Order: sequence, then structure tokens, then C-alpha cells
Amino acid sequence: MENPYLPYPVVIDKIITETEDRSLKSFRFVFKNPGDEEKFAYNPGQFAELSVAGKGEIPIGIASSPTEKGFVLFTVNKVGAVTSFLHNMKEGDVMGIRGPMGNWYPWDELEGKNVVIIGGGFAFTTLRSSIIYMLHPDNRPKFKDIKVIYGARTPGMLLYKDEIEAWAQRDDIDVYLTVDATNDPSWKHRVGFVPAVTEEVAPNPDNTYALVCGPPVMIRFTQPVLERLGFAPGQIIMSLEMRMKCGIGMCGRCNIGTEYVCKDGPVFTLAQLNNMPKEY
Repeated sequence: MENPYLPYPVVIDKIITETEDRSLKSFRFVFKNPGDEEKFAYNPGQFAELSVAGKGEIPIGIASSPTEKGFVLFTVNKVGAVTSFLHNMKEGDVMGIRGPMGNWYPWDELEGKNVVIIGGGFAFTTLRSSIIYMLHPDNRPKFKDIKVIYGARTPGMLLYKDEIEAWAQRDDIDVYLTVDATNDPSWKHRVGFVPAVTEEVAPNPDNTYALVCGPPVMIRFTQPVLERLGFAPGQIIMSLEMRMKCGIGMCGRCNIGTEYVCKDGPVFTLAQLNNMPKEY
């Protein structure tokens, strides 16, 4: 049995500054050792630990899709010692990835269904992975209508702008962007909070699942909107990424009742969450 604490060595292949305040950067990693990429087999919705020697590690949702070969992608918010050090690293530097960890969105169950993806802020990472996965030519026929509702505080805080623009040009996915507020006259999309936009554009709940990932306040106010629209608790799937910790259930800091988010989650249906303490 391999040591679960031992990370795979990776090289920073590319760094992309995502937001105008430079607080969010995407890092594309390439595995140093042949075969490690195959061992790091993951599904959209999972996460991993990014490890910096001498600094520590941080749990981050995987932003790339398993259909994207040759690299893995993570988008990192500069909020602490490890993330600040990572933001100062350069292309070509070596660090570690431990994982993949946690469960994932129930892709077999979603086949043949409509899917509405609802995201807010920098928690859009695993949702990007999911969209890329569903839009792949081998997978797109498996799903019916796909809608994406994505919001940020301002236009400059939206992630993956070029990709989102490319999705919006397609005829097999509907994309709705919104910001909390803006004075930018070039902004042509919605202004308003994600829950309000969801109520306006979300599809009929029949044969539809909603994937929700965002800051706790967005999740808290989006949940009742989906329930009013007629979504059953089993049709609302949430990712509790903000609760991720060590990844293997040892530290005991991610639990909600008897469930460990890093092992039993981070993906749960609302039906599952309704049977847990209201701590999420």
C-alpha cells in the first residue's frame, strides 16, 4: 500500500492570473515521473492537496477535467502562508500534489438528464472541470440540456473568461453570467445575485439535476430557490469544498456530525445534508 501522505512531484508548467486584483491564479502542473498521471486518476468534483516543501499543504478542488490530458489544473486563492508562497512561485518550479481525494458528482446518475450548474466566486473550479467533461465529444451525447449560472462580485473577479466566452458561443450549452454590482459600461450580462438569476432562468425540474458550488451564503440562499422551483432534495447536489482539510479523515476537522467531508464528500445531495447537523 502506498503512503497516503506522499505527494506526487509536479512541475509548474503554466501560471495564469485570473482576476484583476491578482488574488486568483490558475496553475497547470505536469507530473515529473512517468506513470504518476495515470495513478492520479480522478473524476470531476474531486480535490487534492497541493504541497509546498517546508511550507505545508492546502486542499483545492481540481479545476481540470480528466478528458484534458498531460496536465492537471488548480485555481488558487491567495489567502494564507501556503497560497501566498505558491503565488510567488515561477513556471518550472517543482512542488507536490497528493490525491485525488473525496467523492465526485454522480456522473452515471446524471446521464440522460438535464443539468444546471450554479456557481459563485472562486468555487467555480470543480464546476469548470464538470463543464469541460460534459462538453467533451465523447460525453456530450450522454446529457440533455446544460445550463450554467455563474456569478462574481464584479466582472474582474470572474474566472476562466476566455473559456466562458467560448461556451457562450456554442449552441449546446446556455451560459448566464451575473455580477453583484458594476459601473462598467461594457458589461452586457446580468447584474444581480446568483439566487435571483437562478429563479429567473433555471429549467423545469423534471428530469433535471442542479450542481451547486459557491460560498456558503450563496448556497444558503440558492437552496430555497431550487426548492421553490420544484427540485426535490435528491436533485440538488452540493459541494462543500470549504470544509475540506487533510483529505484522508485523520485530522477530524472536516466532520459534519458523523460524516467526514474529505472522505464521504465533498459532494452531497440536499437529501443527505438534511439528515446532518446544519453546519454547512
